[in-house]
Order: sequence, then C-alpha cells, then structure tokens
Amino acid sequence: MAESIPLGAPVPLEQAVLETFFSHLGIFSYDKAKDNVEKEREANKSLGAGWLALLAALAHLAAAEKAYHGLTYLGQKLGSQSFFSRKDSIRTIYTSLHNELRKVGAPGGRGAPGGAAAPHLEELLSHLAEQLCFFVQARVELADLYEKMYALSTHKHVNSEELVGLLESVLKRFSSRFHHPILSPLASGFQLEVDVLTHLLKAQAQISAWQFLPSLVGLHSAHTKLQTWGQIFEKQRETKKHLFGGQSQKAVQPPHLFLWLLRLKGLLLAKFSFYFHEALSRQTTGSEMKALTARASPDLFGKVSAFIRKYDAANVALVFDNRGAESFRGHGYHHPHSYREAPKGADRYPAVVSLPGDRPVVHWPNVVTIMAERAADLNGLEKVVHFYDDKVQSTYFLTRPEPHFTLVVIFEAKKSERDSHFVSFLHELSHTLKNSRAFAGLKPGSKG
Repeated sequence: MAESIPLGAPVPLEQAVLETFFSHLGIFSYDKAKDNVEKEREANKSLGAGWLALLAALAHLAAAEKAYHGLTYLGQKLGSQSFFSRKDSIRTIYTSLHNELRKVGAPGGRGAPGGAAAPHLEELLSHLAEQLCFFVQARVELADLYEKMYALSTHKHVNSEELVGLLESVLKRFSSRFHHPILSPLASGFQLEVDVLTHLLKAQAQISAWQFLPSLVGLHSAHTKLQTWGQIFEKQRETKKHLFGGQSQKAVQPPHLFLWLLRLKGLLLAKFSFYFHEALSRQTTGSEMKALTARASPDLFGKVSAFIRKYDAANVALVFDNRGAESFRGHGYHHPHSYREAPKGADRYPAVVSLPGDRPVVHWPNVVTIMAERAADLNGLEKVVHFYDDKVQSTYFLTRPEPHFTLVVIFEAKKSERDSHFVSFLHELSHTLKNSRAFAGLKPGSKG
C-alpha cells in the first residue's frame, strides 16, 4: 500500500492533479480531464520523467475512455483529437496505453519529482500505473463483448446466458484490481456499467424462458442502477449564453453507451409487458393497463390491437411451447413449492398472449399440428409459414421469434401467402420480440 499522508497535511500538488483528473473521468468530462493533464505536463516539464510519462498516459486514457463510452470503435470515425490513428481498433488503443503504463510502473522508470514527498509520490505512481493496467485490460474485454453483441444483431437467436457468463468472468477477475481511493470514480463507473448490463441480459434470458418474477427483479435492478448513473448527468449543468443576453442551463448529454443501455431497458420493458400482459393486467383496470402499455416503446399490445382492427383478424396469439419446462405453472408468479399437474396435449402450448380475447379453442388443434409439422420451416431464418384449411375456411400465418415462442395470426377467411401486409407485420413483431436488433443500436447513428 502507498504511504499515507498525515491528517491535516496539505495534499501534494501531484495528488491533487490526479484526484481532479479521475473525478472528471468519473463524470464523463473526458475533454476537460485531458486538457488539464496536458496543461500540467506542459507547465512542469522540469519534473521527473515518471510523472510526465504518467500525465501523457492519462491524456491518452481520457481519449480512449471517450471512444469507449461513445462506442465509436463499432464503425464510426474516431475524432481527430485522439492520440491514435483512425484505423486503430479499440484493442490497439488500450494495448498502447497498457504498454505506457507498464513503463511508468516499472522500477527505475518512475523518476518521481524531487522534494520531501518524492518517496510517497514514487510509490503512488507505481500503484496507480499497476492498477490502471488492470483497468485497461478489463476495458479491452468489455469492448470485445460489445463488438460481439453488435455482431449478434444479425443472428436469429441471441444466447444471453453466454453473454452474462462473459460479463461475470470480467467482473470476477478485475473488480478488485483497481481499488486505490484516487481511482474510485473509475471503479464505481465500471461496477455500475457491468451491473446494469448483467441485469438487462439476465432479464432478457428470463423473459425468453417466461419466468415472471426473475424478469421483474432484473428489470427493476437495472432501472435502479441506471437512475443512480443518470444522476451524474443531472447534477452537471451546462450554461448556454443566448445571443441577445440571458442564459439557460441544461443537463450534460450522456455518452452513447449509457443511452443505449437506457434504450435496451425500454425495449425489454416493452417485451416484458407483452409477454406477461395477463399477469400484469390482473393488478389494475383494463383502461389503466391500456394506458400503461401505451407508454411502452414500442407499444406491442397497441400494435397488435391496431392490426386486428385494420385487417379483421380473428386472433393474434403468442404461443409458448413449454415441453421440457418443468417449472411451468402458468401466468404470473407461483410459489416454488406449490403443486400443479403438468399440462397435457394441446395445453402444453398455452397462449401467452391472445387478442382480442381468449385463445380460440376451435383453432388450437390446427395451430399445434402446423407447429409440429412445419417445425423445420419455423426454426429457419425469417420464415413465415402459411396454411389454409378449407374445412374451417381459415388461414393461419406463423413465425417463430424465439425457440419456445411462436406468433400466430388467424383469419376466418382465405388469405394469400403473398399478402405483404401480414408477412411484414409478423416480421416486424418477430424482430422486436427476439430483441437482437437492439444490439445493432450499439453502433452510433444506426437504426437498430
């Protein structure tokens, strides 16, 4: 541990510079952090080589953090103020920084400034450089994870559990490796980011397994952490002077990564309110439930209701295949020790959502049969299955957004399989439910 400074003693200038720098990084003021250490380096060229080298590395760290939180490395050009080439990947950027920090932390490479406090500062430089090396390694692994998630935006299914496993591995290996008090703004930001992403990815997996309570808890935990994080931007106010006098203040704009996490939470909340609509609607009135779901973005319940009205569909249902799901109890929360006989026959395919009313029992044998006979087609990419039964004069359109869920649209009339209105509606709804498109939104400026 670095030698402590006696209570009441003045904080060395260098320590004050470091604390200011990391506090600026903690509130995402990258440019201010970078400018401060560059000015300090320019004004004190006579100080020790190790101190000057650390200041140079910190300026690079501020630029790297700006690129990281802006997610610009996922395809956008890195700003001209960066110390690295636009062709460099985020991995190259942080690797260069890691090498700089190792030189600062190496014995004989510190060359702390002279004076009575030199031994303390020399040890402090060594500790910070060593711990920042671990921070940089953690950043590289998280950047790799975001790149992996961005690549998954084109996949039919996303394995959220695998992503959670990667996140938990990063947290386990690095969360206690940059613990110096001066680095606390970096450490708390790192912890918040990983916690929020973990809660959201777990919630995504739990919604897809139709687990009500764990999904609810995960979304609430993510919401609470995002609120804590968001307060950082609310507390910072930018003063804007007007042309004809006067001024106004507004909150600092959060970086793209924070805004993306906020958007992912909103998309999962919309999906949650759709998958668990029946359980949630038991807690309030029909009109209030409609008003609540209308605030979701997108309002899936409203979209389906509008489609039914416009095209006179007999039924739109989201069917859950609970075969192999031993914990299945039905809608909502059930005590883990409560007993319920396992469903049989067509009841193994309950309608999680059914609009405009209860699932049409007369059509259910057909729905189950089509799901069984056309399983290969339904499991294929972007496939919409069409079936017309002339005995009951009804048309069925089916698509599978997730392994255990199938969207079904039923018309009590003959409809063409080439009707683009029905096919595009199912494609759009399916894309929203599988949620992989949200990962495309990681890239700044994308429409994901």
